[in-house]
Amino acid sequence: MALFDLPLDELHEYRSASDEPDDFDAFWSKTLQEAHEHDLDARFEPVDTGLATVRVYDVTFAGFGGHPVKGWLTLPAAAAEPLPLVVEFIGYGGGRGLPHEHLLWASTGRAHFVMDTRGQGSAWGGGGGTADPVGGAPAYPGFMTRGIDAPENYYYRRVFTDAVRAVEAARSHPLTDASRTAVLGASQGGGITIAVAGLVPDVVAAAPDVPFLCDYPRAATLTDRHPYREIGLFLKTHRGRSADALRTLAYFDGVHFAARARTPALFSAALEDQTCPPSTVFAAFNAWAHEDKRIEVYDFNDHEGGGPYQEATKLRWLKSYV
Repeated sequence: MALFDLPLDELHEYRSASDEPDDFDAFWSKTLQEAHEHDLDARFEPVDTGLATVRVYDVTFAGFGGHPVKGWLTLPAAAAEPLPLVVEFIGYGGGRGLPHEHLLWASTGRAHFVMDTRGQGSAWGGGGGTADPVGGAPAYPGFMTRGIDAPENYYYRRVFTDAVRAVEAARSHPLTDASRTAVLGASQGGGITIAVAGLVPDVVAAAPDVPFLCDYPRAATLTDRHPYREIGLFLKTHRGRSADALRTLAYFDGVHFAARARTPALFSAALEDQTCPPSTVFAAFNAWAHEDKRIEVYDFNDHEGGGPYQEATKLRWLKSYV
């Protein structure tokens, strides 16, 4: 499919119709307060990877509910002083993979932390190792409708909390500079990046690429591609529950986190992207609260977006912040 969404000039003006819950801030304040009742217990175990230019640590920390969450911390081999920190989140279905899959950011002289996504890591890449021990109500296969019966039960409540704790864990290492922390990721990782930027006020830069988890009301009705299609297929069976589902999803909509983001941002969107339609990306970008923001647009690309070209853009852009 070629261009299927709004024209580019309309995308720059588009605003989401997602209703922000009145207790959005209270919900997330309570969620993070409960998470902080558990000791972070961040553990960094050195790993012999055979790589000469970096040092890698197998990381475990306490995420939502105190559940153990995995990650990799990669540092330049010669690191002796605290370094700027890049925290990365992974796309849908993937996990932290293997250490040699994550060499870009440490190669720039920064510390790099990549978070495993609970319950995922079995669809592509080098796999994952973090379980999601929380059960839930009936759901369509995938992650989009797990716990959709109530915001307190929804899967991404756990994931977004894990992500906030991942930043805390990475910052706790003596060779990372907490005052120079950037967050980034693509697709699901981009959606998590937006959530973290809205929940952690002192990150200094955010770079969400073709972000997922934004503008649910439009996404669920505009595209029939997974993962958003999981929502429609769930509601196809559970007739009459659309309003309740959208109410739950509103607590996890990137549009509302973007409105709370107080850091510079570099977004990307692809105009033929049927997985994360460009209007849903622009919905979050246009809501972004910090005035220092830009979006790279890839006219004839699908969900691969800018790929290596966007990586090169991020490498140049991030020099101004960390």
